[in-house]
Amino acid sequence: MLALEFPPINEILRWQDVFPSFNKVAAISVLAALIASVIFIIAGNADGSKAPRGIRNFAEAIVEFVENQIILPTMGSSGRGWTPFLLSLFSFIYLCNVPGIIPIIQMPATARMALPLFLSLLVWVVFIGVGFKHQGLGYLKNSLFPPGVPAPLYILVTPIEFISTFLVRPFSLTVRLFANMLAGHILLVTFALLTKELVQGDSVALIPVGILPFFMLVFLTAFEVLVAFLQAYIFTILAAVYIGGAAHPEH
Repeated sequence: MLALEFPPINEILRWQDVFPSFNKVAAISVLAALIASVIFIIAGNADGSKAPRGIRNFAEAIVEFVENQIILPTMGSSGRGWTPFLLSLFSFIYLCNVPGIIPIIQMPATARMALPLFLSLLVWVVFIGVGFKHQGLGYLKNSLFPPGVPAPLYILVTPIEFISTFLVRPFSLTVRLFANMLAGHILLVTFALLTKELVQGDSVALIPVGILPFFMLVFLTAFEVLVAFLQAYIFTILAAVYIGGAAHPEH
């Protein structure tokens, strides 16, 4: 009988600490920040008088994607000033997601709650700061007492607006990114272990059966490539929506 023992959840979510408080998630996060920084520094130092190619061409494609697919649809042309922040956010999250499909590493840094929570709180602080900067104390009034609502309904609307705007937004950003990446990671690990046990097990008759979870593993790996991109895109576009809404409440 096949005895498949699934490792403890903590074992598949972290490496042994390199040194205290520095584990797999920290290593991936640092590498993601370094890789993104190197790409855009090299691109920025390239000769601008020549046609873009190589890393510069790649970097410009990412910038155009963030501007055309995230900033302009949500913030308009006035939001171009937020390109560096949103570009950094998108690049960093994507590079933290991708290691989930890389053999040996096989771990997205965003599959641990701490990193998505930190990024969500960063966005939360930014859009609240933008709201107060552009609207002053009127930001609270516009957020909690939306115009056009009959006065008696504010008893219900105001608490709902407070919870949804100031509490649910960072929570939903965190959980959406964390849950999707963790679920994908666990699925990949599960089918990888199942394939290994069936192929390397004692029963030769089970080896052909191991092809089924292997094909599923290949499919899920390809699917996670898309998920890594989509989750970075969704997180960034929601951040743009929140910031744009705080700066221009009429939108």
